[in-house]
Formats: sequence, C-alpha cells, structure tokens
Amino acid sequence: MDPIRTIASSYVVLPIDNIDTDIIIPARFLKVTGKAGLGRHLFANWRYAENGSPRADFVLNRPEAAAARVLVAGDNFGCGSSREHAPWALHDFGFRAVVSTSFASIFRNNCLKNGLLPIAVEPAYHKKMIETAGGGAPPTVTIDLEARTITLADGTRTTFPIEPFPRYCLLNGIDELSFLLQQEETISTYERRDAKPR
Repeated sequence: MDPIRTIASSYVVLPIDNIDTDIIIPARFLKVTGKAGLGRHLFANWRYAENGSPRADFVLNRPEAAAARVLVAGDNFGCGSSREHAPWALHDFGFRAVVSTSFASIFRNNCLKNGLLPIAVEPAYHKKMIETAGGGAPPTVTIDLEARTITLADGTRTTFPIEPFPRYCLLNGIDELSFLLQQEETISTYERRDAKPR
C-alpha cells in the first residue's frame, strides 16, 4: 500500500444514504481474487446502461471524476454484506478517501485494511461539502491524516476520528501482516528469552 499522509484533491459527491456494498460492487463481479481492474465495475448498475454504455448523467462518468481522489457519500455508506471487494473497487477506481456522516462498521474496517481512508464528519460539515460541490469548478479538499483534519478550499476545517493503529498503518503504507513482520526480531527475542529454563 502507498502511504497516506496528505490528500489534496478535487472530490465528487454521491449524496445517497444507505448505499450498500452490492451497489458499490455488484455480486456478479466477485468471482475474482485480485484487486486490479475492479474499479471499472464500481457502481456498475448505476454507471452503465443495460447495453453497457456509460450513463452520461452519473457522477463518476463525468470528466471531472477522473481526477478526484475523494468521494463524498451519503449516510451509512457501505452497509449490507461484508465483501472486501467494495473498498478494493473504490481504491482501484482512484479514490483514496471516502467522506460520509457514518459508515457500516465492517466496511469501515475493510477500508482501513486496504489503504482507503473512511472519514466520518458531522452533518453540518457534510452538508457544506455537498453545497460547495454545486458551483462551477470541481470542489477541492485537503485531508491531513497526521493532524486528522479535513479542509475545504475556503478554509473551513474540521477534525475526524481514527484509531491510532490503523492511522499508523495508513501513514506508513503497511497492512496488519506487514506490521507483524516488522516486529519479527522483537518476537524472536521474546521467544528466545521465554524458552530459557527457569
């Protein structure tokens, strides 16, 4: 995983509540075990018509979405099944953070383990992000994971919660297994000491 420290990017808005993981990545695309290529199936039922052509009015099909690294979603994002393919698809599309007022807990944990930062903000701040996106130019945001802040282009800032361990992993671009492997010498030292007769 690539480390996440600061994300300065435009963002796109999909302000629909209760988007479940089957909407994020439909079940017919879950036959793969690799992550590469899942981004093209992200929100497939909403992005494409029955003949496979992109729907011009869907937000991710607009030209400005290609550069966006942040998705602003509705409340209770990622509910439904626990499929890990959902954050895989979001990440493969190019997103590095998702902002909502709340996330389904399993989805949130899967994001943190796969290099995608889920940011829960207060409803008032979320509303401002949506309203800011209503202007002409693509809205921008700066996320500072170290400081745990998110700042809009006009300087409006708020903090967001994240537990110390996943924050450490994201800042350093490692997953749980990589973290354990980094402790190999410490573990071996402990085991050698513990194996000595008493």
